[in-house]
Amino acid sequence: MVTHIKNAIDLSGKPLNIAIDNGIITEITEDALLGEANTIIDACGKLAIPGLINCHTHSYMSVFRNIADDVDFETWLFRSIMPLEDRLTNEDAYYGAMLSCIEMLKSGTVCFLDMHMFKGMTVSAARDCGMRAVMSRGLVGSGDDEGGERRIQETMDEKAEFGADERFSFMLGPHAIYTCDEAYLRKVAALAKKEGMGIHIHVSETKNEFDNCIKEHGMTPVEYLDSLGIFDVRAVAAHCVYLTDNDIEILARKGVYVAHNPKSNMKLGNGFAPVKKLINAGVKVCLGTDSQGSNNCLNIFSEMNHMALIHKGTGKDPQAVSARETFEAATRIGAEALGLNGGALEVGKNGDVVLIDLNRPQFYPTNNVLSSLVYSANGSEVDTVVIGGNVVLDNGKVVGVDEKEIFKKVNEIVNRLKKETQQ
Repeated sequence: MVTHIKNAIDLSGKPLNIAIDNGIITEITEDALLGEANTIIDACGKLAIPGLINCHTHSYMSVFRNIADDVDFETWLFRSIMPLEDRLTNEDAYYGAMLSCIEMLKSGTVCFLDMHMFKGMTVSAARDCGMRAVMSRGLVGSGDDEGGERRIQETMDEKAEFGADERFSFMLGPHAIYTCDEAYLRKVAALAKKEGMGIHIHVSETKNEFDNCIKEHGMTPVEYLDSLGIFDVRAVAAHCVYLTDNDIEILARKGVYVAHNPKSNMKLGNGFAPVKKLINAGVKVCLGTDSQGSNNCLNIFSEMNHMALIHKGTGKDPQAVSARETFEAATRIGAEALGLNGGALEVGKNGDVVLIDLNRPQFYPTNNVLSSLVYSANGSEVDTVVIGGNVVLDNGKVVGVDEKEIFKKVNEIVNRLKKETQQ
């Protein structure tokens, strides 16, 4: 299948025409595209950018949006979210993930790294919305724990069932050092090496996690995980708020990707990751939203805005994290972190293209379009999303999905949960 995107513009304002053949960009030119195409998209002067990448979320948790706000992390996780998770069904998780996919597509995200609990539900939702996704079943347990072994098996079963589809890949997802013991983490690290899989894990998200690790193991969380072999494969470490200089050196040396979640970290009062120090040390920083339970949205444009601003403010340095570095985190570096052949509009890359309507007041005057994307845009400007040459969002609507039906299903789930918790 051949798709032509015509009459777009690039970040410099130059004309841009893109040819995508069998999911891969085969031509990028200022001139008219030659040859026949199955699908022709007239971009009408819209800005073409690579699809955005969300490197840390829990998509099934959209049903927890605005349920546990304005509380500390321990209250939020252990008293509010975990008890509700125990009441969710597979169907609940599917519709929660469908809502998340709709939300992400409408704000330009083409792929996400998900830590989930329900085998096959999130990947099915991503498939039904035409998205790419990297799945990591959340792993919790101890070395000889039957439940921990079952969760690992669910990861491998899901990989076997859906892995033939090039849109999906799989990582191992040990939840955190406080939900996995040493033997279990070693087991996961060994399996990752054996299977050639990456690892997705929460790291140093809270001060309590950091302090308790030093108390129990005599090491920081980063040092502890490194000693267990977790960073001997491609790893995405979510949050990394509390880090020592030695931690940063380890992350840089081991090539760990840090998924920065600025809004979630602020909302739960966990603090600010040392992003400038990470970047200066050569650590590759990508962007995540975390879940709607702690953010409360999955909008990478909003995360870009916060990433570029908060480190200027906290460090009192207007050059702390530039618009260019932020955009790279949301595109090229995010694609690298997830092992994707994407993140850039280049020949040979995946045909994942987002068209932005620049005819909005926030884009005028057009002095610097890249800066506008980071400092001015809010995500509502996304008009069209193309993934692998397929149009999955057209004029702001998700193709082939009854959005109102999804909204209705999610409301029914939430109403049921409210009744169950009030009994």
